[in-house]
Amino acid sequence: MGHPTNPGCSASLDASKLKITLSETLKPLQPIETLQFGKTFSDHMIVATYDPAVGWSAPEVKPYGPIALDPASSCFHYGGNAFEGLKAYLGPDGEARLFRPDLNMRRLERSCARLALPPIDGDAVLELVKRLVNIEKRWMPEESGYSLYIRPTIIATRPGLAVTASDHALLYILASPTGPYFPQGLEAVSLLAVSDNVRAWPGGTGSHKVAGNYSPGFLPQIAAAQQGYDQILWLFGEDRRITEAGAMNFFVVVKRDDGDGLDLITASLDGTILPGVTRASCLALAGDPEFQKETSLRLHPQEKLYTMSDLVKWSSEGKLLEALAIGTAVIVGPCNRIGYEGKDIVIPGNGLGPVGTALRKKILDIQEGRTNWQGWGVVCS
Repeated sequence: MGHPTNPGCSASLDASKLKITLSETLKPLQPIETLQFGKTFSDHMIVATYDPAVGWSAPEVKPYGPIALDPASSCFHYGGNAFEGLKAYLGPDGEARLFRPDLNMRRLERSCARLALPPIDGDAVLELVKRLVNIEKRWMPEESGYSLYIRPTIIATRPGLAVTASDHALLYILASPTGPYFPQGLEAVSLLAVSDNVRAWPGGTGSHKVAGNYSPGFLPQIAAAQQGYDQILWLFGEDRRITEAGAMNFFVVVKRDDGDGLDLITASLDGTILPGVTRASCLALAGDPEFQKETSLRLHPQEKLYTMSDLVKWSSEGKLLEALAIGTAVIVGPCNRIGYEGKDIVIPGNGLGPVGTALRKKILDIQEGRTNWQGWGVVCS
C-alpha cells in the first residue's frame, strides 16, 4: 500500500522484527483500589517510526518514558493523531485475553486513512499489542472489572509547517492497569443534553477515533459539571437527534407498544457516530436468541434516528426504562437523569436495570474468559 505523497514507500510494519529492551528496574505495583483510569502506566511501551524513504522501522519494546519530537511536527499543529483503546483481561485459566481486537484494528486503519497518515497494518499492530500484554502481564489485576488498558497511538511527525498530509509518523503502544472508569463505580451518571455545541457533523471525523474529536468537548463538559451533571448528551440538528454520551455510545431501553418485549435503541452509524466495539457487541447480543433465552429478555435491537422529543414522549408514557452509556472503558454504565430545557428526564432506578445488567455481565464473562462466545475473546499467547 502506498502513501499519497510517496507511492513507492517500502517496508510495512513487521511484528516479527520486534526488538526488546527491558527496563533494568521495574516499578512497584500499586493497590488496585487506588487505580484511576489512564493515570498509571506499566514498565514498557512499544514504538516504531515511519520514514517515507524506508517505510516502517523495526518496532521496539523499550522502557516507558518521554518521546522526543521536533517542535514543528505536524501532530502539534494540525492534529494528525489517531488512536485506539482496548483492554486485556486475565482469565481464570491465567491467560490474558483481548475483546474483539480485530474491530479495533480495522477502525485504526480507517482512522489513519481518514487523516492521510502513512498506511498501517492493523494485524501487525495487534501482534505487537499481544507481545506487550504478555511482557506486562504482572500489571494485570486478577479481580473482576479490572484490566490492562492498551492505547495504540499513531501521530503525524512530519517536521514543517506546510498544511499538508504527513509523510512521517510515530506509532507507540502504552499499557495502563485500570479499574472502573467512573469514580463512583456502577452508580448511575447524569447527563446534560446539549445542542449549542456538537460532537461531530456529517462528513467530519465522528466515525473515526482521532484526537481532534475529543478536546472540543472539554469546555461543554466543564459547563455541564458546573450545572451538576456528570456527562454531556450530544444532540445534533434542529430536530435534536440523540447521538452520543460524552465519549461513549448511548442506548435506551423502551417498552414496545405491541407488548412484545423491549426495544434496545441506539443511533445509526451515519458518519457522526463512533462504531464502538462494545456498541456492536451489545447489539449482537441483544438480537441473539441464545442470549435472550439465558437472560429471559425479549429484546429488539434497533439502530435508528431518534430525538429528544421521542425521549420526552417515552418518559411521559412510562416506556423509557433504561438509559445506558456504552464503551470500552465503562463497558455498560447506567444513566439516571437527563437535563433538557431546564427540566430533568428521570430514568427509573438508580443503577443498571435488567437489560444493562445482562449485557454487562455477558460481556464481562466473555472478556474475563469465563465463557466463550463467537470467538470474541482472543488469547494473547
